[in-house]
Amino acid sequence: MFEELKRFVEREYYDELLKVVERGKKALIVDFQDLDRFNPELGDKLLDDPETVLEALRKVLKEIEPDYDIVPRVTNLPETRFLMVKDIRSKHIGKLVYLDGVVRLASDVRPVAAIIVYQCPSCGYMIEVRQTGKLIKKPSRCPNCGRTGRFDVADKRMVDTQRIVLEEIPELLEGGEQPKRISVFLQGDLVDPTIVRKTAPGSKVRVVGIVKEVPIYLRGGSKSTHFDLIVEANNVEFLEKEYEELEIDEEDVKKIRELAEIGKKNPRKLIRMFVDSIAPTIWGYEKIKEAIVYQMFSGVKKKRPDKTVVRGDIHILLVGDPGVAKSQILKYVAATAPKARYVSGKGATGAGLTATVVKDEFLRGWALEAGALVLSSGGICCIDEIDKMNKDDRVAMHEALEQQTISISKANIQATLRAETSVLAAANPKLGRFNPYSTIAEQIDLPPTLINRFDLIFTIRDLPARETDEKIASYVLETTMFPEKRKPVIDVELMRKYIAYAKKHCKPMLTQQAMKEIKEFYVNLRNKRGMEEEGIRPIPISPRQLEAIIRLSEASARLLLRDKVKVDDAKRAISLVRYYLRQVGLDPETGEIDIDRIVTGITATQRSRIILIREIMAELEEKFGENIPLREILKEAKERGIDEAKAEEVIDKMKRLSLIHISEPTRPLYISYAVFCLK
Repeated sequence: MFEELKRFVEREYYDELLKVVERGKKALIVDFQDLDRFNPELGDKLLDDPETVLEALRKVLKEIEPDYDIVPRVTNLPETRFLMVKDIRSKHIGKLVYLDGVVRLASDVRPVAAIIVYQCPSCGYMIEVRQTGKLIKKPSRCPNCGRTGRFDVADKRMVDTQRIVLEEIPELLEGGEQPKRISVFLQGDLVDPTIVRKTAPGSKVRVVGIVKEVPIYLRGGSKSTHFDLIVEANNVEFLEKEYEELEIDEEDVKKIRELAEIGKKNPRKLIRMFVDSIAPTIWGYEKIKEAIVYQMFSGVKKKRPDKTVVRGDIHILLVGDPGVAKSQILKYVAATAPKARYVSGKGATGAGLTATVVKDEFLRGWALEAGALVLSSGGICCIDEIDKMNKDDRVAMHEALEQQTISISKANIQATLRAETSVLAAANPKLGRFNPYSTIAEQIDLPPTLINRFDLIFTIRDLPARETDEKIASYVLETTMFPEKRKPVIDVELMRKYIAYAKKHCKPMLTQQAMKEIKEFYVNLRNKRGMEEEGIRPIPISPRQLEAIIRLSEASARLLLRDKVKVDDAKRAISLVRYYLRQVGLDPETGEIDIDRIVTGITATQRSRIILIREIMAELEEKFGENIPLREILKEAKERGIDEAKAEEVIDKMKRLSLIHISEPTRPLYISYAVFCLK
């Protein structure tokens, strides 16, 4: 076998081996199909007795290049050797297999003794003992002189080791199956820093390795008759790549440039092609689909001289009635983006979205387990029913949405994980249907501080209208009868590569004309004449929305493969922001846009009335003391232009905000002014 393997390496891999040595690498990648074609018996032997063949192959490489210790790594195993974690059985122990999965947990890299060299005190003979398992193995007798007893440790050969936990890919599961997990041990060059970054929690990987059994130790130290299964990795391949890592060949570049030519002649046409390629089986929602296209391209991340970082990722929130295909849009985006996760708020905890710390029983100590936002870093995280999450879990999202990091400080682990993720979320109103006369914060169970972190918020309403209903019905029926008609205008794979190409090669900068356009919109909207007569002017737009416009403008320029953000890019971004502000930021009482409807949940009109009611209460307190009759407040409010119904509404809001206390059950109601302050 040794001579046959030597002939194989010299004939098929000699040049590749020289390149490995020149580049200073530690591993030679061997294609199984090459070995199988060279000698089918050797191929079968590698699959059934991998340790023997790999050790022989390692000795061959050592003989050819004596000054280097090159490790053989196998790739391209036959499909018959693919295993799901749930299908691993005792018959697979000792066999070479491959598994696909998502890295859920990664431990710290720790040195482990691979070989311990013992010296015989009698004759000085050196005995090498290969270490396997948790306990150190010692020689029982000297093979040279036959001495038994204690032997001195002369040398240790350490190897770096890391444990990752591999979880089955959800797409490969059937029905309601739960994904199974298995521990995978990486050694040597597989724990180099460049590879460790790619096997971080959230990465999709293919592991080629040997299935092994590990004894389970009972409390007394004795071994159980039950064994754990692990995989000792021989090779790790990366299945999922971020946009920038997608491989784009010359043919792809040619197709990308053809699309870009359409954009040069008619920018609107190319944007329309991308919009029509997002969830083509769902009718309408052009503005929402356009926003999602920009979200996929994203703005440009900026690092300022003072070390502050401005995110380029765009966050979108969809709020709407049930049955309007919100979940379908999210599912489509999760399936289309190269790196994406879909989670539902009902089943997502703070740890499930961000990260948690778990105890590592194998290597001892603690290990990080990443949640969905970390797993989709560099891609898109689709969160359905975000309003159904627990209150404590939502708090963890604030940092992830704006700073794009997840800070962990638990056990002995203090870490900051990257969560450079665009978030596409969907929520349902509390009472089932969206009410345009009520603020977003009142309708969905999310704090205004979290809602405000979304760049765009769209409301989707299901209103009966004969013409629209006929179009939707025809579209759905035609899609059911002729699904092939609803294919994306741009092929999904080409769209991914186009986005990857744009993100890699285009870092658009704002032109003076675009800056002027954005500045005029921002300044003019903020300084529109509003409610001076009622004492407080509404703030129609804040700097957060200004940053959103910049991000959307950059995304529009990227889509057209531009290095400069032009006026038409700025206008498209302004159009989207204006559309969203008129949907969710319009005060129905004044007809003015008021950003406080989103930011605080209290409009400027309501705040003005709250201040007026407070002033009335302060004046009446001098006359009635702490307990002020409600009828007196309503009477005084009416004289100052607030009708009774609106005054009662304001008082009710003040009560909910804990600004006042209503004493019960005395009649007439008295309002205590003791805890009277605006927060």
